[in-house]
Amino acid sequence: MPIGEVTQQVKIAAGLFWADYAVLGAQVRELEAAGVDWLHIEVRDGKYMDFAMPRGGYDIIEATCQSTDLEVEAQLQMLRPNFSVFDQLADLGVSLISLPLETTGEMIFQNITYIKEKLGLKVGVWAWQGVPAMAFEQFIHPYIDIIEYESRAPFWKATTGGASPHTIDPIVVDTVRRLHDMIADAGLEGSIELMEDGGLNAGNVAQFIRAGMTVGEFSSPLLKGPAGKLQPGTGEIGAAVEKLRAVMRVASDKYRDADGLKSR
Repeated sequence: MPIGEVTQQVKIAAGLFWADYAVLGAQVRELEAAGVDWLHIEVRDGKYMDFAMPRGGYDIIEATCQSTDLEVEAQLQMLRPNFSVFDQLADLGVSLISLPLETTGEMIFQNITYIKEKLGLKVGVWAWQGVPAMAFEQFIHPYIDIIEYESRAPFWKATTGGASPHTIDPIVVDTVRRLHDMIADAGLEGSIELMEDGGLNAGNVAQFIRAGMTVGEFSSPLLKGPAGKLQPGTGEIGAAVEKLRAVMRVASDKYRDADGLKSR
């Protein structure tokens, strides 16, 4: 389903962080065939969060867009992204640009209106765990298609098997619920998506759906396994998507209806 059209069933945004770039196109096509709703790419400039190496460069975005009919999101992990960046992303074929609250600076609403009005793309805002829910208040606005909240990631700890590097603290669930209530109180529950990003899996996704999440970002559960990265042509990617989707269907039916989150 398209970004920004909130549905009773919670959506899957397939993150490509754990993609095998040697077979990226094939993985993307299998994710699409398995029924994910859109693709999520982290775009780093090598300065944000002191990451020394850029990630999700224009070549990766171009290859992804050419390999799918799904909408593609560019989640910017950058310092002060500017109009030139947005223009290049639009030319490459992305559908959604998500801006970081912490580092976009005083131009953030100028950037939002440029992306929406000048480029005709969808736009979102996102922040890491630790940014208070109230920081999103002015972005609960008709121009915004998605609000994203990302759980902390202790990258200095090694992961094993198919595990995510992210950690889910109880406050993340509470914050998602607060963000949902702010969106609902503004009368925008049907048009602003609410995403939790990082650490989601089949074992914990139901609690986020109960809290009001309308889309989850998943990378490790869809592209990693105990033996390493899942490979196209083996059926592993399709099976991973269906395992996750089955759990999400049950939780969506339990906690959501056509109007959004059911009353507790």
